[in-house]
Amino acid sequence: MRITKYTHACVRIEQDGRVLVIDPGTWSEPAALAGADAVLVTHEHVDHVDVLRLAGLGVPVHAPADADIPRLDVIGVSAGTEFTAAGFRIRAVGGRHASIYGGLPDCANLGYVVDDAVYHPGDSLHLPEQEIETLLVPVQGAWLKMVEAIDFVKAVGPRRAFGIHDAQINDRGLSSVNGWLDEETSHGYRYLRPGESL
Repeated sequence: MRITKYTHACVRIEQDGRVLVIDPGTWSEPAALAGADAVLVTHEHVDHVDVLRLAGLGVPVHAPADADIPRLDVIGVSAGTEFTAAGFRIRAVGGRHASIYGGLPDCANLGYVVDDAVYHPGDSLHLPEQEIETLLVPVQGAWLKMVEAIDFVKAVGPRRAFGIHDAQINDRGLSSVNGWLDEETSHGYRYLRPGESL
C-alpha cells in the first residue's frame, strides 16, 4: 500500500492500481485526485471537501449521511457502516466533529479505517475499537491541543503515525509539533511533506 500525503488533511492511498483519496479539500493539490477511483470525505468543512473539484470528478464520493454538502452527490455513510470503496474495505467510525468553542461546530464527522490498517480520523480524536497499523494524526486545529494529539497517538498505539491537518502552521511550528510527537510517542512518528509518499 502506497500512502501519499497532500496539503492539510488530504491523503491518497494506492494499491494494485486502485486509488482512494481521503479529504481532498480546497487547500489540497488537484493532483491528489488524478486517476482516483473513489473519495472519502470525513466532514463538510471546505478544508476537507472541495465541492467544485469533486462534482465534476465522476467517481463515488462517500461522506457522513448527516453532512451538509450542497451541490455534491454523495453516498451517505453512518458510524459503524462497513463498505468497499476503490476496492478497499472501509469501516466508518466516530460520529461528531471535535468541539472548537461553545459546543460548535456540531457537525457530523466520520473517521475511516482502510483495510483494517490505516486510520484517518478527520477532525476528531475518536478511538477506533481495533488495532491500527498506520495512524494519520491531526497535528493542529482550532479544536486541538498538542497534549491531545500526543495522547491520541499513545491511546491508539499504532505501529507508525504520520501528521496531517497541518496547513495552518508555518515551518517553525511544524518543527516544534513534529519534535514533540516524535519525542513523546514510541509509535514510529514521521512527518510527510505534501507530495511525499511511503
